[in-house]
Amino acid sequence: MARLEFEKIQPTVGNSFRLYHATDEESCRVYWHHHPEYEIVYIPAGKGRRQIGRHLSRYEDGELVFIGPNIPHLNFAYGQSSDFEEFVIQLREDFLGKEFLKNVEMESIQLLFEKSKRGLAFGRDTKRKVGEKIQQMPTQTGFERMMTLLWVLHEMALAVDVELLHSEANSPDVPPKETERLRRIYSFVETHFQTEINPHDVAETVNLSLPAFCRYFKKMTHQTFTEFVNDYRINHARVMLLQNINVAEVAYECGFNNLSHFNRTFRKLTHQSPGEYRRQFSTALYPLS
Repeated sequence: MARLEFEKIQPTVGNSFRLYHATDEESCRVYWHHHPEYEIVYIPAGKGRRQIGRHLSRYEDGELVFIGPNIPHLNFAYGQSSDFEEFVIQLREDFLGKEFLKNVEMESIQLLFEKSKRGLAFGRDTKRKVGEKIQQMPTQTGFERMMTLLWVLHEMALAVDVELLHSEANSPDVPPKETERLRRIYSFVETHFQTEINPHDVAETVNLSLPAFCRYFKKMTHQTFTEFVNDYRINHARVMLLQNINVAEVAYECGFNNLSHFNRTFRKLTHQSPGEYRRQFSTALYPLS
């Protein structure tokens, strides 16, 4: 299994939740990952691999799933062809305020959120009905999008063609209480990855000594901090390479002050040179084994 990565999610400007519509090229981001947000994934057509927590199966004729917080899951774009398409909605339970779901009118949706902690996959009827609405959301105004999301949640809450992917609430690989500390570490790397990063500075941001920080980070992510930073830089480089930017410029923009070091690190993590990746990016994914 590939390394578990923490994905930092921020709502789109002017919205209380995040919505994006992506194709395969746009989906070159983290693969086996987790985040504290709830996630709805709608795939209009096609078949592929579904790996959510301990559940492993395949989906046919598109997909509609609702995934609870901190459940590790595989990016649905993994191994797909260039015509792959997905709509993803990511939100927190309190995206409309801490008390909103406690209203009696929201009882069914509150139960839906609770069930999603076991992972939910929906059948053909709900997939068709809900999918039509989700496909409209990217072109809607903020208010219309919010109303559509509430409708979507209501329909999923009432659906009878739904499968629970786990027999009990799935225990996340990373305890929820630790996600804020990891978020702060991730934010530091996101801000400083283009320059040299001193681990002492990162340790100070989470109030740990350097030895304690190194032990903590290794325990929580199964990576050393250096490995994590290199992964982050190379993921950023992958996106830049698809924009036909000069390889040397990509290396320096991603925090490598030595082109040879960049090339070695890129090949170690992707099993391709930057040039090979640029030519064959559609298959340039981290191996799962």
